[in-house]
This record gives sequence, structure tokens and C-alpha cells, in this order.
Amino acid sequence: MTKNVRRVVTGHDDDGVAIFRSDDSFEPELVPSKDAAMVTVWTTATVPADLNDETDGRERPTGTTLNGGSVIRVCDMLPGQSSPMHRTKSIDYGIVMEGEIELELDNGVVKRLQAGDIIVQRGTIHLWRNPSATQICRLVFVLIEAPAYLHNGKPLDEMKPH
Repeated sequence: MTKNVRRVVTGHDDDGVAIFRSDDSFEPELVPSKDAAMVTVWTTATVPADLNDETDGRERPTGTTLNGGSVIRVCDMLPGQSSPMHRTKSIDYGIVMEGEIELELDNGVVKRLQAGDIIVQRGTIHLWRNPSATQICRLVFVLIEAPAYLHNGKPLDEMKPH
């Protein structure tokens, strides 16, 4: 169905010299809504990140976002599928790696993006739709926790995808 994601992680040895800590690959797992398969590549517990934290960032428990931290994940949006409408308390940088994706906002406006395009998602209600009947759309997302967007001084509620 989807291809594995390779991850190479660097670090330091006991003398402070740069080394490769790991070189592994992971298969994206189907999400409960069955519209996409995802794999978390890394997380940080804090922003700014703590470079002395030796935790394997992939092993840190996280939801869609990580309170106080950051997440990078690969999302394979399956052909003909769309996500539920949702909003997160984060700034999200999305990079379309393969295929095409439609980004629809809660006002009904849709933008189609293709490989090489970059999305900056700033706490709006939105959904993702793969318009292809045959091709997976692979995206890479970096999500960094942020306070809720304030509208007329009041925070807008987070809506998590199901």
C-alpha cells in the first residue's frame, strides 16, 4: 500500500564527535479514520529543542501535536480519501512530496497543491482530500505547538480529527 519511511538520526559520541545514532525505516500505519497512513519520524518535548535529550523522539507519546513540543510525521493520504475537518493548536508546515492534495477550509474554499508545494497551516479549520483515484499523496508535516488563535480576544477551540 504505502512505502516505508527511512530515518537517519545523528548524535555525538562520548568525545563529542558527530556520529550516526540510527538508520532505520518504518511502515506508515493506517489511522482509525482509514483515510491515511502515518508514521511519526521524531518529536521534541520542548521548543526550543533540547539537543542533550537522548530520548528517541519517535518513541515519545504524542497525539496529533505535542503540547510544548514539536512533531515531524509523514502522511500518506490514500486515493480518493479525505480527512475530517479539524483544527489544532499548532503551526504546521506541510510539504507535498508526491501526488496532489486539496486543502479545504471551513469557508468551503479549496486549493489544490502538488509535489514541491508547501503549506503553512495556522490554526484554521480544514480538511485534506486526495483527488486521485489511484495515486497516494505523500506529505511531510512539521507541527509546532502554539497558543490557540484569538478571535476578538477569545481562543478558538481545537477540533481533533477522528
